[in-house]
Amino acid sequence: MTTHPLVSFEFFPPKDEVGEGKLWNSFEKLAPLRPRFVSVTYGAGGSTRDRTSNIVKRIEGQTGLTAAAHLTCVEATRAEIDAQARDWWDAGIRHVVALRGDAPGKDGIYTPHPGGYAYASDLVAGLKRIGDFEISVGAYPEVHPDAASARDDMDNLKRKIDAGATRAITQYFFEADTFLRFRDAAVAAGITAPIVPGILPVTNFKTVARFSASCGTAVPDWMAELFEGLDDDPETRALVAASTASELCLKLMAEGVDEFHFYTLNRAELTNAICRRLGVRPEMEQAA
Repeated sequence: MTTHPLVSFEFFPPKDEVGEGKLWNSFEKLAPLRPRFVSVTYGAGGSTRDRTSNIVKRIEGQTGLTAAAHLTCVEATRAEIDAQARDWWDAGIRHVVALRGDAPGKDGIYTPHPGGYAYASDLVAGLKRIGDFEISVGAYPEVHPDAASARDDMDNLKRKIDAGATRAITQYFFEADTFLRFRDAAVAAGITAPIVPGILPVTNFKTVARFSASCGTAVPDWMAELFEGLDDDPETRALVAASTASELCLKLMAEGVDEFHFYTLNRAELTNAICRRLGVRPEMEQAA
């Protein structure tokens, strides 16, 4: 029986070779924690899809860890998406994070691509026709901004699970009760697949507050107070970030949560510190 939670890590693809070097440095620092999988996103409209594909293939083929490739419905036909999925399957990649994706236009209104998969549930079903992928999908404890209601949002999650998804990974949140209420509601809706909390360590509070306003995530007043006056003090911000994220995870663990997905922002030190607080340590250290 494990005494620590399972973890997975999410990275974003770099825009250039310098950024790629930093990504691999971050990855190498977290790899000894033996995550359940590591995922790599790609930019809006698939703008970094090729770079993402190369990175996940390298992770899967050279590191001994399980790589999960992100895939969205945005700006691609079914044939293009299917071809990408088959390419990953041939490369040994068996895990896909299947998402609808954000609207590529400036108006912020999502419109399905002509000839493409309209929504994530369609994408999940399409992937399952190609191969027996392990599929993670998104979940929104505070309701997706495009959803008509919390009930409609939960119905959409159930459609994704029923289409063949293995688990749901949540959008980040900052209060334990937010996740726990959502987990209870999912069970009441007949969802039995695991729902894994997505954890975002916050260092740049102003940026996170701005992004949270657009994606419907509530930022509590106590967090604003914690970061007040720290704009020019990155060391203290990092300590506060590690502390608050650790406390959130520990509260969830006390309620039976045994797995976390970390949005690393390609910064290994914060995620490493949080994992250590949760009892997740490098293999060699655990065996000592």
